[in-house]
Amino acid sequence: MTWLAENAMLSHGWRRFLLLVLAGAIAGLSVPPLFVVPALFVAFPVWVWCLDGAERVRGWRRLVGPAFTIGFAFGWGYFTVAFHWLGAAFFVDGGIMLVVMPFAILALAAMIAFFWGVASALAHLFWSHGAWRIVTLATFLTIAEWARGHVLTGFPFDLLGYALTPTDEMMQITSVIGIYGLTYLAALLAMTPALIWPADDRSLSRRLLPLFLALLVIAGQLAYGYNRLVGTTATERSDISLRLVQPLVYEHADFGNVDPVALIDRLLMLSDMRMDPSDQGLADITHLVWPESSLPFFLATYPEALARIARLLPEDATLLTGAPRQQYEPGATEASGPPYNSLLAIDTNGEVIASYDKSHLVPFGEFLPFGEFFARLGIKQFVPGAEGWAHGDGRRRLMSLPATPPFLALICYEILFSGDLGDTSGAQFLLNITNDAWFDGSIGPAQHAHHARIRAVEEGMSLVRSANTGLTFATDPLGRITAEIAPQEMAALDVRPHERLATTVFAQVRHWPLLIAILAGLLISLAAARADRRRPL
Repeated sequence: MTWLAENAMLSHGWRRFLLLVLAGAIAGLSVPPLFVVPALFVAFPVWVWCLDGAERVRGWRRLVGPAFTIGFAFGWGYFTVAFHWLGAAFFVDGGIMLVVMPFAILALAAMIAFFWGVASALAHLFWSHGAWRIVTLATFLTIAEWARGHVLTGFPFDLLGYALTPTDEMMQITSVIGIYGLTYLAALLAMTPALIWPADDRSLSRRLLPLFLALLVIAGQLAYGYNRLVGTTATERSDISLRLVQPLVYEHADFGNVDPVALIDRLLMLSDMRMDPSDQGLADITHLVWPESSLPFFLATYPEALARIARLLPEDATLLTGAPRQQYEPGATEASGPPYNSLLAIDTNGEVIASYDKSHLVPFGEFLPFGEFFARLGIKQFVPGAEGWAHGDGRRRLMSLPATPPFLALICYEILFSGDLGDTSGAQFLLNITNDAWFDGSIGPAQHAHHARIRAVEEGMSLVRSANTGLTFATDPLGRITAEIAPQEMAALDVRPHERLATTVFAQVRHWPLLIAILAGLLISLAAARADRRRPL
């Protein structure tokens, strides 16, 4: 490690760039569901050592100089590995898209790595040569992670903190500090080996102390999680019973080729199937749940679908299904508004009694930022729907239906936004419908599902998740999976949400402790930088 530390500090030019890309790629192995957590402790010190040896430039160029390149290169490696699974979507169309795929993944990784480059440049402005420098870098890296989760609607996949949630026990700390707070902690802990090497006049025991403290913090995280799991009772609700259907619908890729009759046949068959001799079908079910895009057509094009659904549902039952939606004026035969990616609630009369329109849309997946510019280049969103889906009203996520405990409706990507799920105060559980069929055969669906489980822990609410091709499951309010369907299995699953726990610390205070920690980190960085510059050479 001394050799690595010295070479990282002395490296420059393309050699340093490649070293950092490699280190970032190693760090990327820590993302869900890979969880190679030791990779963080090997990779992040390289970033610190390279900043130790980074050339200082004057004026505004410091923000785009060597320090920026160091963070950008590390982030490029990290996000290329973390987001490589997005390439699976290119196999849907095939052809020329497969040629474009590697360049698109590298371009996306570079766009996200820009945030880490800025963090690195800002950290270098406050750089010191003592132990406090890892606080400086961890602080600005956390700010960058927050920014990428919010700027231009946000892209909060694989925040660094997820690396420290591989077990049920380790997840529980997010009920206190949230995933952004854990991101700060993960960055700080991962950089502690940089304080050990290269060797100086301190004894080995003193140099190892920060690493021992980091391991002690992780042990404390495990102990807290174990005690929370053992000391918390999760009770199933008796007033609601859901049947989750995993239908393996692939027609979402092309609305024009959908056979609505055959598709409804499949969904109805799965919904009323008997899974064992004692199964009563839908007789004991209050809510039937179909995933996002399970109806890849506007109901107005096949009105018989509502009649068939009404005949299937038992008395007082409700269907919750993903489907596109458009506004119609009373008496009008043509839609008067843009299309939405929606969750529809349909009752036993075949009437749509409530709906929620997805508000957090996936950039380039469901809508095009700067659409006119990209349209001229022939670039379009992956998911079909006129000229892209319209953004819904996020304040309508809380759904209150007859004879139903209030729940928070979250469509696919929306489950990623920690602390930004809407008004959770009245919700009793989280309902997440999703369609990850674009990414079958990759780690994407498992990664998305793991992110969803963390929201359950943060909010102290049970999660019910219906996915098109997997992963369909239910959790208790501690994020533990209580029932699930295997990926790529066409099946149904009966579940009951759990009672909501007492409001978690995170649900009460949200990101205020993180803001205080960031302000403290900035003050520490400023003080350390001033002290370092006053120290005689």
